[in-house]
Amino acid sequence: MPGSQQHRNPTPTVDIIIFDPARGVVLVERKNPPLGWALPGGFVDYGETCEAAALREAKEETGLDVVLTGLVGVYSDPARDPRGHTLSVVYAAQALNAEGLSAGDDAAKAVFFGLDALPLLAFDHGRIVRDFMSGLARLRP
Repeated sequence: MPGSQQHRNPTPTVDIIIFDPARGVVLVERKNPPLGWALPGGFVDYGETCEAAALREAKEETGLDVVLTGLVGVYSDPARDPRGHTLSVVYAAQALNAEGLSAGDDAAKAVFFGLDALPLLAFDHGRIVRDFMSGLARLRP
């Protein structure tokens, strides 16, 4: 459009904390840079809701069907992803078929990790998991 201004906006993404009280949280080992362990997640497609993207990414990367149980938060630090400025909507979820865990899409591995045995995490996912754990601690007597 003549005279219209080009906007530079953060790219919307979702991350999912798939939590099982007995097993811990699901992490995926990334096949593509930046390498390392991370929460399942990815980019929101045009025309897709964040909730639908979270369900799709969980299935693609872990083989799990999940139910979203809450919003953990929105993370928008411009330096959170070395590839560019992203804004992530992070959901908590429970697996409907935890025994079906298997890596897929751009995940080399998908594994449950106990909350007390987490590896070093990519991006700002360590902070996200800590925020999630703080929320859990508030729920426990």
